[in-house]
Amino acid sequence: MNHRPLTLVLAAVVVALEGLVAFGLGAFVAVETLTGAPDAVTTALAEAAFGLLVGAGLLWVAWGGLYKMERWGRSPAVLAQIFLLPVAVTLIQSDQPQLGIPLIVVALAGLVTLLAPPTTHALYGDG
Repeated sequence: MNHRPLTLVLAAVVVALEGLVAFGLGAFVAVETLTGAPDAVTTALAEAAFGLLVGAGLLWVAWGGLYKMERWGRSPAVLAQIFLLPVAVTLIQSDQPQLGIPLIVVALAGLVTLLAPPTTHALYGDG
């Protein structure tokens, strides 16, 4: 189980990129909240904390789970991709296809690489 297939590396990269985006958005909201005058400080701080936690969690799943070939990494990664799909559809329906369409592409790429046979074999063996 030492061989890390390309599909698993790509899955880890997709999840890591999602984590970096979430973390970056959380940090952006935190800075904007602390330097500006948001309408609802508590809500803005909660959104910032959520983004930072989700981002950190996805980075942990990407590196500590998927890249290190730990079985537990696939489930939260697949779940994250599934959660992204309705978000992407909502963005498209809200007249923001420039955000929704790339999000669908990324989520589908994540699912394809996470569920690919080489990834499954690397994480779970022949069993």
